[in-house]
Amino acid sequence: MHVVTTAGHGGHGKSALVRALTGMRPGETGAWTELPSGRRVAFVDAPGDERSVPDWLAGAAPASAVLLTVAADEGWMPQTREHLEALAALGVRSGVLAVTKADAADPRPALRQIRERLTGTALRGAEAVAVSADTGAGVAELAAALDRLAGRLPVPDPAAPVRLWADRAFTAGRQAVIAGTLTAGTVAVGDELLLMPAGERVRVRTIGCAGEPRESVGGVSRVVVTLRDAGRVDPGMALVTPGAWTHTTSVDVRTRFGEASGRLARRMTLHIGSAAVAVGLRPLGPDTARLTLNARLALHLGDAGLLRDPDRRSIAGVSVLDVRPPTLVRRGAGAARARELATWPDRPDGAVVLRRHGVLRRSELSLMGCAPPPGAVALDGEWIADPAHWRSLFDRLAEEAARHAAESPGAPGVPLEAVRLRLGLPSRQAAAALVRPPLRLEAGRVYGPSPDPAPEPAAEPAPTAVAAEPPPPWAEAVRRLRDDLAGAPFDPPSAERLEELGLTGDTLAGAERAGEVLRIDDGVVLLPGADREALRVLSGLPQPFTPAQAGDALGTGRDVATALLRHLDRLGLTERRQGENRLNPDG
Repeated sequence: MHVVTTAGHGGHGKSALVRALTGMRPGETGAWTELPSGRRVAFVDAPGDERSVPDWLAGAAPASAVLLTVAADEGWMPQTREHLEALAALGVRSGVLAVTKADAADPRPALRQIRERLTGTALRGAEAVAVSADTGAGVAELAAALDRLAGRLPVPDPAAPVRLWADRAFTAGRQAVIAGTLTAGTVAVGDELLLMPAGERVRVRTIGCAGEPRESVGGVSRVVVTLRDAGRVDPGMALVTPGAWTHTTSVDVRTRFGEASGRLARRMTLHIGSAAVAVGLRPLGPDTARLTLNARLALHLGDAGLLRDPDRRSIAGVSVLDVRPPTLVRRGAGAARARELATWPDRPDGAVVLRRHGVLRRSELSLMGCAPPPGAVALDGEWIADPAHWRSLFDRLAEEAARHAAESPGAPGVPLEAVRLRLGLPSRQAAAALVRPPLRLEAGRVYGPSPDPAPEPAAEPAPTAVAAEPPPPWAEAVRRLRDDLAGAPFDPPSAERLEELGLTGDTLAGAERAGEVLRIDDGVVLLPGADREALRVLSGLPQPFTPAQAGDALGTGRDVATALLRHLDRLGLTERRQGENRLNPDG
């Protein structure tokens, strides 16, 4: 099944046309019909008046294509133009044109007007049909045109991660109901999903599609999902596959349509999927900007959205370039970031992302919606590196080994842990993987070229000696901690959960010494790098900010936010004055 959104000026017969095509009244879950070929198509229909634009966008954003309506007796109208601009910004490139009310006026002038208006747009070649919902003239021809359109639309990946945006939702007692467009992936009864923005785990109780109960359904489909004990649900929420999306409140975007970023309002509404989120906008380059969201969204690189300023009635399409953007604290950081983003495509791939970060977990790339690039350097089962970055790290290591040998001739080898820390590597195994001739690894130290004759090959440790060592006692506990924090990096486990994980006493201390956990206070244990990630998120807040505002931005409680702020204060990255915090520009 494909999903088509209706678009056009209010009163131009969109709902009447859907009733004529489907025999159903467009309701809370959408109407559908079977086309002549046997394909099914569902319609998302929302009022076309100015006050209903947010509701229309909620349904239009996830749809596969558009049925654009223009009345023969009125022709092109302001709301038609606004809908067309929004569709262009959202990247909708397929559709059918319907000249409605063909019984009330000659449809040919309106059709000529439509063709003129669509010149230079993605819909310029769309098939057009004159139709009357009252008399039924042209309805069969319109169904045939929709059938041909559906045959050209791409088939989504059934194994893709799920993100079901709710454009309609309600709660009745302990049962919650969400209706939306499943664009890709598969949802089955019993699946455990995350309900965003809170990120709470919920379980699918029932699924309905095309008026029938289903055990599973794949995209593209119009679906109704019921959940048990999910609490209150609202339009704009999303059901997503756990561990498959980046949950973020800060993104860098490219504006693809409309005004230059510097001319956009600093406060706008981001429409993405069915969500409408207030954002703060910081221009970077002519077509790039940093958006700070007032709610966490589950996003991938390349996601398309729409920025809208209701007061000025201006819009701009955006493509998400980075879901984990760096902090912009130091002078000139914004301009440098703009230069970097100018070289990126609208949909960055794994090669671009890995080049930006240098070293990443495979799972981190997956959370951003990217696959590991073919030329990536595999460090171990989890980490990969950008080839150019890896070569530069080897050159730095060779310099470090030579410098250490010159400064400490009595102990010329650089300790492997020191290598890891100096080069910013995630583990000792990754640091060991960097060692290759003429460097060598002996007894946990890295040595430069030896002036003595090279030892016999049998005397050298095997290249995989470090990786073959038994895992440290905290390894499994840290792995489980990473699973716990995958969707909520600033929500530390309770003392009881730490005990369940086995991260207490000497085990926790050992993991901390190895750099595998970040212990801020006795009761706050996070993953390494959480403090820098928190700094990135906080950089998007208006300065100064309160601990409560920090907690909301980080998706955590005030106590944890306060502990993080004290930690950042000690590092000199933030400062506290009169009960408020701000980023330290010199930090």
